[in-house]
Amino acid sequence: MQRFNLQTIGSAPEKSRPALKALEEKFGFLPNVMATMANSPVLLNGFVATFGSFHGGSFDEIEKQVLLLTNAVTIKCPWTVAAHSTFAIEDGIDEGEVQAIRKGRLPANPKYAALSALTKTLIEKKGNVTDADIDAFTAAGYSKAQVLEVVTGVGVSTMAATTTNMAGTPIEERFRAQAWSPLAVAA
Repeated sequence: MQRFNLQTIGSAPEKSRPALKALEEKFGFLPNVMATMANSPVLLNGFVATFGSFHGGSFDEIEKQVLLLTNAVTIKCPWTVAAHSTFAIEDGIDEGEVQAIRKGRLPANPKYAALSALTKTLIEKKGNVTDADIDAFTAAGYSKAQVLEVVTGVGVSTMAATTTNMAGTPIEERFRAQAWSPLAVAA
């Protein structure tokens, strides 16, 4: 059940319009999650600021998608799983790695596995990670400061996943080939 209207640049509240214009220019279309968020300029503008900060960080595009897809699966959000599976494949992640994450498993690549594991642990433990969790991440070649970038990625992705889960945001045609169900996650 869709609980909120999908806003357009023309129908959105005035304070949401500049962000929607920028997002449409970046993506070449207006993703439904952002069209949903546009009902609240506070949410949309907070998301856009955090999104920009995260995407301006030190992770490469593949690492960002590993983190964002892991977050989507862990939160059990069909919209963000479909979107980030699509973006991950477009960014060059091996489809086997994408499928592993979609099934709740770690990627085979050790560095991506460490990133995915820390992301999942941060969500599941609500931030209460251990020194061993951080040590496993840094042992894979990441810096301790990048732990905080993972927190930023979890935050921005959680905003999107929580919005789409709560709002019943429909998955647009562009992402439907990567449709997903929480039942696909390994126990």
